[in-house]
Amino acid sequence: MSQDVRIDQKIAAAAPFAQPILTYIRAVMHEAITDIEETIKWGMPFYLRNGKPFAMMSSFKAHAAFGFWKGRETGKEDDAMGQFGRLTSLDDLPPKPELIALIHAAIVASDAAASAPPKPKTAKPPIAEPEDFTAALAAHPAARSGFDALPPGARREYLEWIVQSKRPETRTARIEKAVAQTAEGKKLNWKYENC
Repeated sequence: MSQDVRIDQKIAAAAPFAQPILTYIRAVMHEAITDIEETIKWGMPFYLRNGKPFAMMSSFKAHAAFGFWKGRETGKEDDAMGQFGRLTSLDDLPPKPELIALIHAAIVASDAAASAPPKPKTAKPPIAEPEDFTAALAAHPAARSGFDALPPGARREYLEWIVQSKRPETRTARIEKAVAQTAEGKKLNWKYENC
């Protein structure tokens, strides 16, 4: 497989301690899997199989990280740093044969997850519209119609967000924001829809 020049750039820009780690991981990935694809997702080097996320690596100021997308299924502990913890040297990674075996186990887990039947969706219990929110919407017809036009999941997000507030002033602020946004037909987290 060809290598993505953007990953060359990410490795070159990494801290000196991380460069051999990332270079080694990349070489082992290509040795272990012939059909692996390289790309950048969320600013990190990613490896794809059949167009789907398979593994990722990254580097930070004091450590690097490597992990499998379906890491829990490999039997390795999964944490915020992937399945291998904070990597500060090549010694933090398993020996090459063991790493290749883990990559192959991740392939099996990834394929099994892809072929598993989808989990049945369970309907969440409805959330009653709080009276204070209903009153605020009634006072602003554009907000009422905007809220009613939202898909059920988007309405639920607003309702959960409002009822989960702990302090009265927080609830009031959330209701005001919800009224303003729904009057414009916006979902709660509209800013992040195209990220």
